[in-house]
Amino acid sequence: MPMQTTKEQVRELLDHLPDHATLNDVMYEIYVKQKIERGMQASREGRVTPHNEVRKRYLDHSR
Repeated sequence: MPMQTTKEQVRELLDHLPDHATLNDVMYEIYVKQKIERGMQASREGRVTPHNEVRKRYLDHSR
């Protein structure tokens, strides 16, 4: 399956939003999509922090 262009991705996103969606809704959806894509890329590259380490850091800082 060929990669979608950015324009195609935005069109697909718009097609899934309700007709009454605002520009803020569109920008939020693009923001979330970018964050997910960056996280998935980081995961593929091994740039992740294991859950137990995050939990330990959080618990250590909350005390």
